[in-house]
Amino acid sequence: MLSDIEISQNNKPEAIDKIAEKLELTQDDLELYGKYKAKLSFDTINRLASKKSSGKLILVTALTPTPAGEGKSTISIGLADGLQKIGKKSVLALREPSMGPCFGLKGGATGGGYAQIVPMEEINLHFTGDIHAITSANNLLAAMIDNHIKQGNILGLNPNEIRWNRCLDLNDRALREIQIGLGSAVNGTPRGDHFDISVASEIMAIFCLAENLNDLKNRIKKIVIGKTFDGRYVTAGEINAHGAMTALLKDAIKPNIVQTLEKTPALVHGGPFANIAHGCNSIIATKTALKLADYVVTEAGFGADLGAEKFLDIKCRIANLKPDAAVIVATIRALKMHGGVAKDNLKEENVLAVKEGFANLKTHIENMQKYGLPIVVAINRFVTDSADEINTVEELCRQNGVDAIMVSAWEHGGEGAKDLAQKVVELTAKPNSYAPIYDLAKSLKQKIEIVAKEIYRAGKIEYSEIATTKLAEFEQNGYSNLPICIAKTQNSISADAKLIGAPQGHLFEVKDVRLSAGAGFVVVLAGNIMTMPGLPAHPAAEKIDIDESGKITGLF
Repeated sequence: MLSDIEISQNNKPEAIDKIAEKLELTQDDLELYGKYKAKLSFDTINRLASKKSSGKLILVTALTPTPAGEGKSTISIGLADGLQKIGKKSVLALREPSMGPCFGLKGGATGGGYAQIVPMEEINLHFTGDIHAITSANNLLAAMIDNHIKQGNILGLNPNEIRWNRCLDLNDRALREIQIGLGSAVNGTPRGDHFDISVASEIMAIFCLAENLNDLKNRIKKIVIGKTFDGRYVTAGEINAHGAMTALLKDAIKPNIVQTLEKTPALVHGGPFANIAHGCNSIIATKTALKLADYVVTEAGFGADLGAEKFLDIKCRIANLKPDAAVIVATIRALKMHGGVAKDNLKEENVLAVKEGFANLKTHIENMQKYGLPIVVAINRFVTDSADEINTVEELCRQNGVDAIMVSAWEHGGEGAKDLAQKVVELTAKPNSYAPIYDLAKSLKQKIEIVAKEIYRAGKIEYSEIATTKLAEFEQNGYSNLPICIAKTQNSISADAKLIGAPQGHLFEVKDVRLSAGAGFVVVLAGNIMTMPGLPAHPAAEKIDIDESGKITGLF
């Protein structure tokens, strides 16, 4: 059996200008990055923005992740290919992979089997340099903050109240807590500092929520970098960092266009994590995609409690988008794990465990129904799934008011997703009553508690002293009307990674909060979440290699 990277390398992609022609774009609309990658020009983006017609927006989300894998990207890509197979004009709008997971535990993130986007190695590694640009912009601001303090500190920044972290697009736990400015006075003011992974940086969030270059600069200008000795907030604009930072992002902000194995166009742009950020691709890419095709397939990171909630409560609200349908990806394997089966025993038929584990999928179905969206469950098929297990999931879904469609995109590409594509077309033709789950006029604590109780099914919310103090401070400074972005484990609906299945009435602990004034939301750190991941005992990087011809192996 071929690996994902072997399937990708055996595929012959088309020149990217030929892919663009499917979207009625010409070479003049493209800025080429080799034969198979390109960016869309500002002129093209602006021209399309004025176009009146708009396609249907389909969100792909999933049940709670397990070590067995769910295949959300595989289903997204297969669905877009399946829509093409049934004669519909479709395009993907996906996130860019971070190098952290590629070299860490997860490996590549471009789909799998015969439902992939290509060039797989390049997208998973440096791609067009967008995340590097974000890292540079983030760290330029950090350097300018410390330089301002060193050069006289006219603004009176308190070194102990700096709220801007450095970042790196790799998993490196040793950088979570560091000391900088050591050695001598020429090296700056000694203070504690922190690193986040680049995809958790506020710059990534701003990048993905900005409508255009001017909006990007204005949002960067509003970033709160820290406090003065007398407690006043200081912004990036006050140290004149916003112009240079935006200049670093000038090319990155343009959406990237690539293709699937079946030559379906894909806009791949922006990549915030969903467990520690808002988990959606850029607004610019999504809105551009909606002007280019009749059906746009997008996804939100991890389970519906994380990515989908943030897509619906943050991204769609900010961008004034109205999704037309939601697909919830599930696997029999994951349901059995949520039902208590160990990973080594997943090949054995266990209908009872499927029934027990369905409680997790049911919670996600109910949560998406709360947003007023039409829903379908996509069962990502594995060869070990038995007929009784599949029938059980289909019947349980019917009992909960949704259809479950078997999908074999990993094995058969778009052909294996045609039934799902047909169902999605049917769902998007129906009116829906989408609305965010909370009103922005509510207090920050009220918004946190609505999400914790309605989506995570918590019983009690407990705030640390520092979280309570900061939330009150944010509201006193005029930020009470912002949406919230909860950072928590992806491995449970709760904030406790050990609580699999469908925990109810649990304690939800808010440890800390961060103000992302430029992005336009408040980050809520719950449980033991880390904004800089670490590497596992045997990281995926150990298996990645390259030969003398430049051929990469072991990436996925």
